[in-house]
Amino acid sequence: MELRVLNYFLAVAREENITKASQTLHISQPALSRQMMQLEEELGVKLFVRSNHRVVLTEEGLLLKRRAQEITSLADKTMREFLDKDAELAGEVAIGSGEFRGTKELAQIMVDFRKEHPLVKFRVYSGNADNVQDYIERGLLDLGVIGEPVDIRKYDFVSMPVKEEWGVLVREDSPLAGREHVEAKDLEKIALVTGASPLYRELIDWFGESYDRLEIAAEGNLLYNEAMLVECGMDAVLCIRLDSAYEHLRFIPLYPRIESRTALVWKKDAVFSSATTAFIDYAIRCLRILPDGKK
Repeated sequence: MELRVLNYFLAVAREENITKASQTLHISQPALSRQMMQLEEELGVKLFVRSNHRVVLTEEGLLLKRRAQEITSLADKTMREFLDKDAELAGEVAIGSGEFRGTKELAQIMVDFRKEHPLVKFRVYSGNADNVQDYIERGLLDLGVIGEPVDIRKYDFVSMPVKEEWGVLVREDSPLAGREHVEAKDLEKIALVTGASPLYRELIDWFGESYDRLEIAAEGNLLYNEAMLVECGMDAVLCIRLDSAYEHLRFIPLYPRIESRTALVWKKDAVFSSATTAFIDYAIRCLRILPDGKK
């Protein structure tokens, strides 16, 4: 498979029409049709279901679309890194992060870094720890902010200085809204919303015997969406405290207090662009921490 042909395929998948895709690509419709048939022959699968006016991706076509997007994105990123090897530092740094208070610290570092290197551009991806690590493994992200502990077999990292405090968001009319804190027994058998990833071991231990009596009504990976579920009628969302407010909701911390840490991670032994390498060094200096996570 050639990158050129993958780009042709993505154009057809996007337009859902061979003729429109050929016009976008500035090649003839018969030539594009031949390329798509040759691609199907090369892969030994049927990629499209064709009709008079539309093409629809098959299951194999949908798989190739995902892989082609990843391959072309990585190829573009690699090309930019080689083109950015000028005297003045330039290029793109791709960073992924979940929703954490510590992300603000990283944001300030990014802003300060660009003051020194204005030709460097950041691309920020939002997702949970599994998403971020998956994208780092594929080479689509350079760094990511994830919850500790970090797998030191795969990653180098710096710990973020902010501790993340756990609690629940409840409506103002909730029986829990007037509490200074909530205990595990308070969350038994109520409609509870949690993140999509498995609960931290510390949280499972915190719930103790109450864990088996939890009623997980919904799971999600974006706090705003989870908060809206509570605003519309579910009882509480288990989350960390963020520097954001929801008009009709209140954050109540857990008791005994539960805190977690986050870290900025990057793949061990990876070869980075000059911009990414410079940013990693800068972040380490700003956080006054060594790559092994020890002050």
